[in-house]
Amino acid sequence: MEPELYSACAQPVAAAVSHPEPAGVAATANTRVVLQRLGRVAYAPTWQYQEELLANSLAVKTRNRLAEGSGAQPESTPNHLLFCEHPPVYTLGKSGKPEHLLLDEAGLAAHGATYHHINRGGDITYHGPGQLVGYPILDLENFKPDIHHYLRTLEEAVIRLLAEYGLSAGRIPGLTGVWLDFEEGAPNPRKICAMGVKCSRWVTMHGFALNVNTDLSYFGYIVPCGITDKAVTSLQQELGREIPLREVEDRLLPHLAELLGAEIVEPTA
Repeated sequence: MEPELYSACAQPVAAAVSHPEPAGVAATANTRVVLQRLGRVAYAPTWQYQEELLANSLAVKTRNRLAEGSGAQPESTPNHLLFCEHPPVYTLGKSGKPEHLLLDEAGLAAHGATYHHINRGGDITYHGPGQLVGYPILDLENFKPDIHHYLRTLEEAVIRLLAEYGLSAGRIPGLTGVWLDFEEGAPNPRKICAMGVKCSRWVTMHGFALNVNTDLSYFGYIVPCGITDKAVTSLQQELGREIPLREVEDRLLPHLAELLGAEIVEPTA
């Protein structure tokens, strides 16, 4: 069975362990990341699309391994970044507790929401309109094969983005994601960006969810990431005005590119 590493949105992440590819031909690192803005899309087909992109990268790695000694030119693995919004949906990670969803089927239907038990790390979270969801499908061997470094990179990109809006954001030890009032002893720590990823043979999927203009009332029907004593917030809540989602996407991209050491490109139609 291929090794997998999972981050947790609410719990300390275990120490990173190196899982090198079996000996094979080495491909040249590809730091080009192709951006796709999917708009508002249903959760299930987007999850399936991520799985297809991940499977394609793993197939490239397998072909390179099998090509050892054949003299064949190794292939570079691709990298993708998906930006999207979802209709109201609750997702529960592998380490989550189903009882952290406080709605039954009738309650979900009444709020126009769906529910999926998925294969990322972490507990339960909410995705919905007005939230920027980012799904990087990256081969970390093209960048830095360290899951801790990857998660801290995603967090740092969001922290730098929020600073552009005049918000001081940071990390709370043991709690993956980005927080306001994050300093020890602060009176009202609140999460603005949740994260949970899967990593197979150093290829990532799932990612982050940044509350921009999100209807925060939906978080009242879950125990977000299993955390009972901290709040959630959004850019709109903090700034008192709606922020164009495309503006936030465009401001986040340079930070991701710089911190990953990537060239993010968006194909023209």
